[in-house]
Amino acid sequence: MRSVKAIFIKQTKDMTKNFSVLIMFIIFPVVAFVMTEFVARGNDDIPDTMFTTMMASIFVGMALIQSACAVIAEDREKKSLRFLVIAGVKPLSYLLGIGGVIFTAGLLSSLAFGFIGGFEQSEFLAFMAVMLSGAIASILLGATIGIFAKNQQAATGLSMPIAMVLGFGPMVAQFNEQVENVVGIFYTQQISVVVNDFSAGLTQPLTVIWINIAVLAVLFVLAYAKKGLS
Repeated sequence: MRSVKAIFIKQTKDMTKNFSVLIMFIIFPVVAFVMTEFVARGNDDIPDTMFTTMMASIFVGMALIQSACAVIAEDREKKSLRFLVIAGVKPLSYLLGIGGVIFTAGLLSSLAFGFIGGFEQSEFLAFMAVMLSGAIASILLGATIGIFAKNQQAATGLSMPIAMVLGFGPMVAQFNEQVENVVGIFYTQQISVVVNDFSAGLTQPLTVIWINIAVLAVLFVLAYAKKGLS
């Protein structure tokens, strides 16, 4: 637990200084608020929650992946965790440390989305359940990509295409059945299914999301074992 605490504290300090990462947790809720208040609520043809659910899905699929990826890549590039690695820091401890910070920031952003959307109590709980589950999946994926990136620039190049597919795929799927069938196996699509229709239920979406999490967790451990942070 000491390693987890040390990494958590270090990453919290680093994140508050990294504007490019920090801004991603702010800009998506801000856009959702502006579009909801000045576009959706004044137009009877647009559901009040449309932009909230849209931006929330994109946030999980893009911002969290790129944030986790950037953090890992920065650590590898600057070798700032070399001493912890030499000391025998386990993959789980490292992931809990950096993932805990990103997850906490993601939790705050998700709460903001929930309040902007004005969801009822049961809807709010369902929204938070899929958002936070999706956050775990994105952190795992971003961390895995970051381990294979040589530096922050490479991390952006590797993570961007994947993040765009996962972030915008669900939005495209709303208009194309073939795309919907393809992206249905991904956790971001399941988030979109729930937040756009809370009557659909949580069992199947959460099952798919947690299967994604299990697979991504295995991939992270394998990547860490192969590449480490050297």
